[in-house]
Amino acid sequence: MMNAGPVERAILMDTKEFKSFWKEKGPYQYALTSMEFPPVLLEPEEWLFSNDVKALLKELMQFDRQKMKIVKSPFNPGNKSILRPSELSEWKINNFPEEWNRCECELFVPEGHLTGVVLDEAKKEAENRDKQIDKEQVEDAFFNGLEKRIEGLGYTLLKPTGSSKHAVVTDYLDEWKKDELEAGFL
Repeated sequence: MMNAGPVERAILMDTKEFKSFWKEKGPYQYALTSMEFPPVLLEPEEWLFSNDVKALLKELMQFDRQKMKIVKSPFNPGNKSILRPSELSEWKINNFPEEWNRCECELFVPEGHLTGVVLDEAKKEAENRDKQIDKEQVEDAFFNGLEKRIEGLGYTLLKPTGSSKHAVVTDYLDEWKKDELEAGFL
């Protein structure tokens, strides 16, 4: 039975702990951890689990805790008194994670200014619904894009593939176990 809770955090030091956690609390549709050391926005060996990828990514960013929100940027096309780089959209995320200011991602630049890539995706969605672009569509476009690009930011996102209803963890755990054996931990 799948856990219906929004996001679960756990420090899992080895494959045995992961398997035990997965059996006891899971399975989940999504599992995320850092590929980098030291990790960014996570504790060492910390995992996030959820059945909702947007909730998982928001938890990673600490979206609610840091009171982040999508707002109109001072770089909006209507404001002719400010020179705006062409790749920026008129949207930004307030209280953007400082740790991501050094990251390279086509969705955002430092301080959470969103790029035209996000706006283009939001426009497609708006056209499908015959609506004007609003902040909810921009937020959805940002998180959809982030899901596709999260590995480029130094994270591993395990998710369902094929007809699976939960994250496919077997290959990841096999590789992890192999690394543990080579390091002499098992």
